[in-house]
Amino acid sequence: MSNKILIIKTGSTIDSLLAKGEDFEDWFIAASGWPASEFHLCSIHLDEPLPELSGLDGIIITGSAAYLSDLAPWNYIGADYLRRAHEQAIPLLGICYGHQLLAWAFDGDVGFHPGGREIGSVTINLTTAAESDPLLAGLGSRFMAQVSHQQSVLRLPEAAVRLAENDFEPNHGFRLGDSTWGFQFHPEFSAEVMRAYIAARAQTIAAEGIEPDDLLDRVQPTPQSTALIERFVRLAKVK
Repeated sequence: MSNKILIIKTGSTIDSLLAKGEDFEDWFIAASGWPASEFHLCSIHLDEPLPELSGLDGIIITGSAAYLSDLAPWNYIGADYLRRAHEQAIPLLGICYGHQLLAWAFDGDVGFHPGGREIGSVTINLTTAAESDPLLAGLGSRFMAQVSHQQSVLRLPEAAVRLAENDFEPNHGFRLGDSTWGFQFHPEFSAEVMRAYIAARAQTIAAEGIEPDDLLDRVQPTPQSTALIERFVRLAKVK
């Protein structure tokens, strides 16, 4: 039996998408180009036990509606697990909450972004370090990505290499070592999913002074961002 790509769930998507039978893991698997049989799912936020690292080719950590700063007990379990996986050079990909959990596990700081919420289709600028990065090389100097977050990595771990940023969020992407990555944006989100998130949060967004209709008008497909998932799984499987 071949090793699996572990998807660590730190939460679930919004109710309107769950009602359609969709969740984070479905989007990651679909974007990967690999069959579902190559993946193992663990809902760490529901206290499901994490598998032995020896059976894994790589690990993806999902987003969540939770706030990392609440420091639910499972965060400590997850952080220890990710540190051990990193030490064993198992490829890691943290997305949104997963990005924050990775940064926090390696002594970075996570909290509410001083500028508030970032949501919608946004431009991601890559740093010069990204030009030679195994996941980002060849994607150009910028691309569009979907975002939905209130908390951010306020300070990267000391050893982290910054890979991606924009005018709102200076720490949209980083790498630790040769095979651990964190991205604040959501490469697994389609334009349809992004519109559903904006619609679900429309009342709250409007109260924050952001016009939901303007955000909806600017939503667009983000194929370069989505390509990171296939790149990561291929890298993990052929390492």
